[in-house]
Amino acid sequence: MSNNPDTIHTRIWREEAEPDNPFATRTAYCRGYDVFGQMLGNTRWIEMLVLLFRDELPDAAQLDMLEALAVALANPGPRDPSIHAAMCGGVGGSSAAAALIAALSVGAGRYRGARDVFDAMSAWQACGTDVEIWRAYSLRDTQDDIADTWPRREHAPGFDPHGVSTAASVRQLLETLARIGATPRLCWLAAQRLELEKAVGLPLDIGGVAAAAFADLCFQPNEGEMLYLLLRLPGAAAHALEQERYGYKQFPFYPVELRDDPATKETP
Repeated sequence: MSNNPDTIHTRIWREEAEPDNPFATRTAYCRGYDVFGQMLGNTRWIEMLVLLFRDELPDAAQLDMLEALAVALANPGPRDPSIHAAMCGGVGGSSAAAALIAALSVGAGRYRGARDVFDAMSAWQACGTDVEIWRAYSLRDTQDDIADTWPRREHAPGFDPHGVSTAASVRQLLETLARIGATPRLCWLAAQRLELEKAVGLPLDIGGVAAAAFADLCFQPNEGEMLYLLLRLPGAAAHALEQERYGYKQFPFYPVELRDDPATKETP
């Protein structure tokens, strides 16, 4: 740490203040690279993102793979609970921050959320590329850590609990990432997907593909969890703004029919 009061320094970041204004940044360095003097105009956004999490960049193919994943995750769409939550915030007149917080909160859990990606990355660490170990892992007690603050996991992480077959979008994403990055887990998953799905008893979900990609890029589960939250925010922001303009009468969902209305039941 620097003794200069005008310098702020962490392992990731170092910045110096303007001589006449201690609240304004004069120079900033990320992992030793001059952000405004060297990186600006020469560095891709995806490279900056990786450098914030890692000391060194992966090779060009793996960067392209991560960028392709970022495109796929940028907007989960209105079917996704996190986007639905942001849209509700927008239509209700919530602030920008509140709409994004709603998306983060709803999209943080174990149902197609960031914690599911954390669990799936932990599963990759435990199971590797052995289908039989995956089979046993998917059947074991889902609440090994009694101090875990998350609700009990109800399905194998990275797989679709309601799916009958693998969604076309999931297959396309897996095939594309495996082709671009040619990384070990993604290539194995692309080749063994059907066998793995049969062993687990569920079709692969997009979070499972993301988990394999993050693991191949040497991110830790908590880093993958954070990235998954971050990369899905653009869609939440865009849909919240759109729905704010449209209002509740143009909410893009069919009417919800209450099939078991207590008011219609006869009193015994």
